[in-house]
Amino acid sequence: MLNGEPVFGANSKCVTSQDVVPVRWSDLTRPLIFSRLERQRDYACHLAATCVWKRLLDVMGSLVGLGIFATIFLPIAIAIQLDNPGPIFFKQTRCGLKGKPFVLYKFRSMVVDAEALKSAVANEAQGHIFKNKNDPRITGVGRFLRKTSLDEFPQFWNVLWGDMSLVGTRPPTPDEVAAYSDRHWQRLNVKPGLTGEWQINGRSSVSNFEAIVDLDLRYQQRWSIWYDVKVIGQTVRMLLTRSHAY
Repeated sequence: MLNGEPVFGANSKCVTSQDVVPVRWSDLTRPLIFSRLERQRDYACHLAATCVWKRLLDVMGSLVGLGIFATIFLPIAIAIQLDNPGPIFFKQTRCGLKGKPFVLYKFRSMVVDAEALKSAVANEAQGHIFKNKNDPRITGVGRFLRKTSLDEFPQFWNVLWGDMSLVGTRPPTPDEVAAYSDRHWQRLNVKPGLTGEWQINGRSSVSNFEAIVDLDLRYQQRWSIWYDVKVIGQTVRMLLTRSHAY
């Protein structure tokens, strides 16, 4: 501007609406995980993700699980409040089939500000998972809930809604998925599950992420409805012995 008048160069021209390329706000703000998610949608899901019989097994199993949940909710809720007052449930965004985000529910087993304290806790696992056997954020009641897997019962709602399955892979967090390689993304070709190969082959004692991926991919190779039933049976037996959990 010169004395309030626009100054144009010799080669300047007016810009019309036809010259403007529209830019979507989502293109500027889309996180890495969602751009990766778009790529993954180009690949076919595993047969287990669309099998009607598996979905029927999930619905039946989740209804049974929610029936048990209804009977244990009140005593667990009271115990959580007495031990560490705050929310009864822990809610967290996880990634499901093809990386689709969903809200996962658990009984709260840690102190209220656990996420804010996470950076102060050492990660004893290798790779894109977080584990600490003696995590100081876990409450007294929470340690019992984890040892018995009672903290997982609210996830039967996730199974009923279709975000999860009874048997599948461990549901990862968005920050974990953002660092995945193409090989790691293959584990998301099926829905995450309440149990799976990882749980029945060491559970919390398996601290190497690559080993977990190997187990998840082996599940996809072996999958059948009867194999799911077998995994569920092994999980029940493992829970009764309270092995490999913390």
